[in-house]
Amino acid sequence: MFDSVELKSDQQIRTMRRAGLVTRAALEAARAACVPGATTSDIDAAGAKVIADMGATSNFKGYHGFPGTLCVSVNEVVVHGIPGDRVLEQGDMVSIDGGAIVDGLHGDSAITVFVGGEEAADPAHVRISRTTEEIMWAGIAAMATGRKVGEIGAAIEERAQQLAPDLGLIEDFTGHGIGSQMHMEPEVLNYRAKRMGPKLKPGMCLAIEPMLVGGDIETKTLNDDWTVVTVDGARASHWEHSVARHAGGIWVLTAPDGGAERLRPYGVAPVPLD
Repeated sequence: MFDSVELKSDQQIRTMRRAGLVTRAALEAARAACVPGATTSDIDAAGAKVIADMGATSNFKGYHGFPGTLCVSVNEVVVHGIPGDRVLEQGDMVSIDGGAIVDGLHGDSAITVFVGGEEAADPAHVRISRTTEEIMWAGIAAMATGRKVGEIGAAIEERAQQLAPDLGLIEDFTGHGIGSQMHMEPEVLNYRAKRMGPKLKPGMCLAIEPMLVGGDIETKTLNDDWTVVTVDGARASHWEHSVARHAGGIWVLTAPDGGAERLRPYGVAPVPLD
């Protein structure tokens, strides 16, 4: 199975960086559109416009029939929220997941934002988001220093236990390889497991995406076959970056600075392929 892991050339990684920057720009436009009174369709339209204006293609639109350009997941929705007529209110917690294709190669990233800003939100909900983002960076740092893919999940779980053992770390959804397709081998768990997976090698590109909830980790999928919600109604956060490991180090393809600021506390410096 591990033989099926796609390894990219430096040039392919550079192209994935372009896809990553389109993805980032779309998410930032979606963030700006998260204002009271906006609908989740408005958020989707903001991201879609950026992807089209930059000459890229959405990799979510039509994926297994998904109707939106972005997944817009509000409050108790963990992932895969379908954009529609849900109206956003001050303090809502919104996870936005999206991606773009440039020259046949993919980018994928997710952020969690608050309608009206963090100051308008419940501090307990802000803590969930900030912790989720931090454990994502712990996983990214492990991709830089580890020997096997499983070390990423171990680092995510360990950091979650250090920062917020009371929060629930979702196990039903994982990260994944990314490149010529959006979802590829290997699976990237968000927790420690006996099966450590393949070796981390130059040319490997992974989407690292933990999710935390403020209650029980049990989820259910609604009748639309996409929207995943917490069973107990607890708030959820989702953060994700696409990351490349190459001969010189790692490069966070969907981060504006390649991940430099957030990786510094972990003693890791991203290495762009310029």
